Amino acid sequence: MLVSYKWLNEYVDIKDIEVEDLADLMSRTGLEVEGIEQFGKDLKKVVVGHTLKVEDHPDASHLHVCQVDVGEEDPLQIVCGAPNIAENQKVIVALPNSRVAGNIKIKKGKLRGVVSQGMICSLQEIGIPENVVPKAYADGIMVLPEDAPVGEDIKTYLGLEDPILDIDITPNRADALSLRGVAHEVGAIYDRKVTFPTSPEEVEGNLKDEVELKVEDTTLFPEYNAFLVKNVKVQPSPLKIQMRLMKEGIRPINNVVDATNYVLLEYGQPLHAFDYDKLKSKVIAPRLARKGETLVTLDGIERQLTSHDLVITAGDEPVALAGIMGGLETEVDEHTTTVMIEAAQFEGGHIRKTARRLSLHSESSLRNERGVNKATIAEAGAYAARLMEEWAGGHRVPGKTQHSVVDTAPVQVQSDLAYINRMLGMTLTYEEMLECFRKLGFPVEGTAENFTVSVPARRWDIHIPADLVEEVARIYGYDKLPSHLPAIPPVNLGLNAWQRFVRQSSRCLEALGFNQVIAYSLTSENKVKVLQSHPHEAVVLDFPMSDDRKLLRTNLLTTLLDIAQYNINRNVKNVQIYEVGRVFYADQIEDGLPKEESHAAGLWTGNISEKGWQEDAIPVDFYAMKGAVEEFLEQMNCLDEMTFQAAHDLPDTHPGRTAIIRIGDKEVGYLAQLHPQTAKAYNLAANTFVFEVNMEAIFALPEKEVVQKPLPKYPSVARDIALVVKEEVTNEEICQMIRQSSKAYLTHIKLFDIYRGKGIEEGYKSMAYQLTYQNPEATLVDDEVNTDFEKIKDGLRDQLSAVIRD
Repeated sequence: MLVSYKWLNEYVDIKDIEVEDLADLMSRTGLEVEGIEQFGKDLKKVVVGHTLKVEDHPDASHLHVCQVDVGEEDPLQIVCGAPNIAENQKVIVALPNSRVAGNIKIKKGKLRGVVSQGMICSLQEIGIPENVVPKAYADGIMVLPEDAPVGEDIKTYLGLEDPILDIDITPNRADALSLRGVAHEVGAIYDRKVTFPTSPEEVEGNLKDEVELKVEDTTLFPEYNAFLVKNVKVQPSPLKIQMRLMKEGIRPINNVVDATNYVLLEYGQPLHAFDYDKLKSKVIAPRLARKGETLVTLDGIERQLTSHDLVITAGDEPVALAGIMGGLETEVDEHTTTVMIEAAQFEGGHIRKTARRLSLHSESSLRNERGVNKATIAEAGAYAARLMEEWAGGHRVPGKTQHSVVDTAPVQVQSDLAYINRMLGMTLTYEEMLECFRKLGFPVEGTAENFTVSVPARRWDIHIPADLVEEVARIYGYDKLPSHLPAIPPVNLGLNAWQRFVRQSSRCLEALGFNQVIAYSLTSENKVKVLQSHPHEAVVLDFPMSDDRKLLRTNLLTTLLDIAQYNINRNVKNVQIYEVGRVFYADQIEDGLPKEESHAAGLWTGNISEKGWQEDAIPVDFYAMKGAVEEFLEQMNCLDEMTFQAAHDLPDTHPGRTAIIRIGDKEVGYLAQLHPQTAKAYNLAANTFVFEVNMEAIFALPEKEVVQKPLPKYPSVARDIALVVKEEVTNEEICQMIRQSSKAYLTHIKLFDIYRGKGIEEGYKSMAYQLTYQNPEATLVDDEVNTDFEKIKDGLRDQLSAVIRD
């Protein structure tokens, strides 16, 4: 919400308060001011000018040579390229050695050989944001009114010396989405009187002959008012009004639409203006849309309606999306002469869902979603009618057509002083509390032991005693609340077993070179099934902020891929990251909620080491990642043996470089190289490797008892063995067979060579191992080792059909 300091000062006297001090105190009492802006703050020597003569440039068809009166003895010659420049216009002129927006200095110079003594400025060039510049001046200069005083400083003439407060309004404080609401807030925190312009008098009469209302569902449409203004002349609004709207972030359109937007800003009440003569029926019937109906909105887009959308109909034909945007067919344009003004209240939930579904968020929908002041709905409509009389020369038809079941009586909230003090941790007196409510304009009746606060309709966020506590705290001052250390009963400090396990996991992965990331738990429908090793249904949010953050992830790698892609796109070629986080399964329910699991996942792509003057770069490969995962899982100290089982059908993985990780007979995760198509889709290198393990499954496994042994006193003995096996036989199978065949003293198995090529039949491979034997109690003799070694050879021949090479 943008708030003009000068406009606010019209309602509550704050001339003696510096805008920075005002912003600070507002932020400390609940309305956070994110920033203070001021249009044209860099302007120097920019004035109102009058074009006396405009001629075409002799050497450029799109340039014009202008003689401009700026209030000095002689006119200035200025070369201008604006398409709408003409003689006898009042314009904005930057004099020689002046400064315009962006602190850009304007000097005397030549354009295509013609002297130019300054610049004729557009609104953008004096600091007005492009999105609020009137469309008539979007591609050219602004033409000022004929009575603009020549030579006057433009900041003074346009009222640019006006700080704009950018206030972040929380959803519960929708009352502050208006100048009047902010004025009440400022009046309360500074204890100053708030005064508003005299409300328009209600002119007796009924418009039933011109407008007939038919409202069937009073829950969806609690109040609807229709006003009629005839004989309007649609034209630009007064300059002061246009500037006020632009400061508030709204583009001026014309005097009729600007009147509704002006009231929106002042009252916080959304209005809509219909071209009355374009309504095919004078029977206005708000209702739910029917499936299959369509409506072309003011932005020219045809909207497919559903049975949950609220619409305004004329003769049962939709003419507006209620509370969001009007229809193009009844738009006010330069030919409009009669305007019907809609001032209504709609059920906020339907407005919110429709705006989100259609991605059609507007200033009106924002306020209708969060609520409006029920006491001023009709008053706001009458005020807009009066403004149209003033700005468009119209004539308001006496009376209105109204349907209302709204109760505007103050809400009565009961409480007691003891409750207030207990919640705040203070000892306020009854008089101090009453003073807070007096500043807020909330009448109070009763005693300290039992009082009743009458909350006016303008503060529809207050309903329960806890709301009163918050109001007292805000107005009394959060900075005055005493600080107390909470009473904490003695507990056994330190980490529990799970916390120690997770921290140990993180330390191990970081020691292996992985960098920790914390990713979003939310993802999109397109990405949620990427690298999903087991099919699971994802949890869908009821009210997602965007389609990219709609589902809870079912695996961690979904979001690690996004982070890797983000870094690769910013020229970070070597990415080695991990995350320990939670995943969610909608198809598994525990205690009435979707199941959650803690996983650990990692991604590694790029090079292990970079190219140096003496060595080549070493790219990461499957075995580097496998070694890191093995080391990580070894640190988990599980009793059962860890194995890797080849897999060929995991989605989005390379079919020949994927392995299921097992500890004992328990599957705990997988390790894989990304499928080339998946890597390409994320702009990652082909050598990108990932793993993901179930931390809870690993934590539940029995632990291996760690026993310290003395250093061996006796030497070890090594034997090398080379064997030829079929290509599909894995290292894991060979190692298992060696262990099963060995009867004693085998302590270590090391694969040191794999060979394919000359001398080896196609479809086979040669693998060489070093076997280490050691007896901790005596020196081994050759007969012991040789006997065991022969048993291993026999086992490999019999079980794996291996050929032992000499």
